[in-house]
Formats: sequence, C-alpha cells, structure tokens
Amino acid sequence: MKIPESFLHYVWRLKRFDFSQLITTEGEKLHILDWGQYNTNAGPDFLNARISIGFTLWIGHIEIHVKSSDWLKHGHQYDNVILHVVLEEDEWIYNSSGCRLPCLELKKRIPRKLLSSYQKLIHNEFWIPCQHHFPKVNPITKDLWLERLLVDRLEDRLAIQKERLTANTHDWEETFYQFLARGLGMKVNAEAMDELSQRVPLAIIRKHKHSLFQLEALFFGQSGLLREKKEEAYPQKLMQEFRFLSQKFRLHPMTGAQWNFLRLRPANFPTIRIAQLATLHYQTDNLFQKTLVAESLPELNNMLDLKLSNYWYDHYHFNNISKGRFKRLGTSSKQSLIINTVVPFLFLYAQERQNEEVKHKTMRWLEQLPPERNNIIRQWQKLGVDPASAFQTQALLQLKSKYCDRKRCTECSIGHSILSKL
Repeated sequence: MKIPESFLHYVWRLKRFDFSQLITTEGEKLHILDWGQYNTNAGPDFLNARISIGFTLWIGHIEIHVKSSDWLKHGHQYDNVILHVVLEEDEWIYNSSGCRLPCLELKKRIPRKLLSSYQKLIHNEFWIPCQHHFPKVNPITKDLWLERLLVDRLEDRLAIQKERLTANTHDWEETFYQFLARGLGMKVNAEAMDELSQRVPLAIIRKHKHSLFQLEALFFGQSGLLREKKEEAYPQKLMQEFRFLSQKFRLHPMTGAQWNFLRLRPANFPTIRIAQLATLHYQTDNLFQKTLVAESLPELNNMLDLKLSNYWYDHYHFNNISKGRFKRLGTSSKQSLIINTVVPFLFLYAQERQNEEVKHKTMRWLEQLPPERNNIIRQWQKLGVDPASAFQTQALLQLKSKYCDRKRCTECSIGHSILSKL
C-alpha cells in the first residue's frame, strides 16, 4: 500500500523512528540538533532546523517526500534546504547551486508495527477510521482536541469574511447584513440571498427603513420574484412601488431564476425568508452594533423575533392563499443563524480588533446553545459521544469533515493517541 507523505511528517515530527547512528545516503554521519518547526503553509515542511553532517553545522529547512524524485514532480525550487528526508531515495536531487542535497532514508528505520497499524487505521470503510478505537480514547484527550477544533472551525471562515469585509471597505454593518441574509437563505438559497443583499445596499435600506411596505418592495423587486404577473392587490402595489424605487436608485433586479423552492418546507421558502429579511431591517437598525453589545442569548433571540406584514399571514407565495399562520423564525432557525452567522462574524471582529471580551462571549454563547441535530451528530452519538452544547457539535462537525473524512489521523490528537497505543 502506498504511504502518504503526511505519515512521514508524523514520523519525523514525533520522532517515531530509529534515529540512532544516522547517516546520509552518501555515508556521512548525521546528527539532528534541532528537528525544525512544522510548517503547515507553503514552503519546506520543517523550518529552521539545525543539523551536523560530518564536522559541518547546517542551519536551514528540511523537506520530506515518500520518494526523492517527488522533489522534481512537485517542481520545488526551495533554497536553504539542508536535508531531504525520504522513505526511499530513487534519484539524486540537486539544489539550485548544482550541489547534491544531503538525503536521509527512513524505510529501514520505521517500526513495522507502527506502519502496519497506520495502514489498518486509514484503509478501512468505517464511518471514521478509528471507529473501533475511538471509545477507548482518554476523554481528556478528546475534550482538549475538540476545544481546539472549535477555534479551528471559526478560523476557517475568517478568510471569506475578511475578503468580503475588504470589498465593503471595512464597513462592518454592511458586511454583517450580507452574511445575515446569506444565513437566512440556508444552504439552498444562500447564494441567491447573498446576491440580493448586495443588490440592496444598506444606504438604500436606511432611507426607507420606516416603511415595511417599501422595504418589501425593494427586496422582492430586486429578487426578481415580482416579474411574473400578480393577480392580488398587494403584490401589484409592491411592483408599482418598486418601479418608482428602481428608477430613483437605478436598480437592476435579479432574474428570479436563482431561487429554489423545491424540497423546502413552506416556512423556508425564499419568499418567506425575504419577507423576514425586510422585517428584520424594519424592526432593528444598526444590526451589527446591537449584536456586538448584546450580553445574552435572549437579547439576540428578541432581535430575531420577527413579525411579518399581514399579507404573509395566509401566504407562502404570491397569489397562493394558504391556511393562516404567523411566519416567525423558529427556535432552530434562530439557533442556526446564531451558530453559523452571528458567532463566526463576532469572532472575526474579536480577531481583527484583538478583543478578548468579545471572543469569550462567542464561546460562552456556543456553550449555552443546545447541541445541533443532524445526521453527522447522530452518527457521533452512535459512537458514544453525547454533546452537551453547540460548542461541542460544531467541533465534532469540524473533526469529521476536516480530519476523519480526509484520513488525517496523524494530524489529529485522537489519531495520535490511538497510534501511540497501537
């Protein structure tokens, strides 16, 4: 079976091989004085190492490959690499100065039991690679790793948020509004709601925020969902108002084809979500600032307690009358919005402003929110995991998607614990 390079990173990083009496493939004595810093970004694998070859001291970087020829396949042009660590040297490698790179082979130095255990761990079809070993892992190891994974999950979202914040010239209110709209759209209509929020900027919303009718005209007109002929009086009025507003602000609506109604519960139809977005701006201004200063989850829930216009009491779609029902955001929808939109965005603010108080608040809110319910969490529960909060379910989702699904066992604290015992 092919050995991945990540396994060799693990072996080197944790010194899980016989490193006594090391010699290079050219027969020179090798001593490792500093194993280097593991680099998870672009560049050599281990930075700022210190080694001695013969009587010469070298300070620089270490690159690791399964076969030495992988250096050429990957097209590396790294300077200051002082040692090439490989499972097998199948070709001599030269640096940019034309000198042969010192090479260390590991194929006879890795314990067979370790290699066998690793291969058994990752080459199976279980839901997670360590499925039979996971329940035996020390709970403290699991808890500490899950805490790290929660932060890891929030940090993964920073790049997208920062990019949008930069595009909005660091306008926190505008950017938060756009992410809230995206969150209201859920996965199915997230992209469409995102586009809608960019077509209806806050500057226009603020000019008409005291009229829910005008806000609905803006949002529904720009969504493209008013293009069809409307038989009822209210959507006709919305269309008439939007014609005036579109000329006033030179608006360009969406085509309407972006919206998805299929396989959605009526309460999650994009028409209802757009109406809720309009109501949110009608009921509350300065959404980001009020979220930022909120001290408790009840404050956030009150802000998300939306009472839609009368038309939507007996409608889920234009021109189709339905049984009367208030279309409020449900408890699970509010929690999802807080978990997936509010908390990550406040975490971005805390990182950018180095505000530990806000960061601690986001962690506290996740610990106070009940655990999420979905297929992945149900599978974890079958393995004996009983998450007590959204803090833990978010971490478990990260563990599954970023480590278990990618078989990154050697980079996982739980995987490392299992391999150490095996």
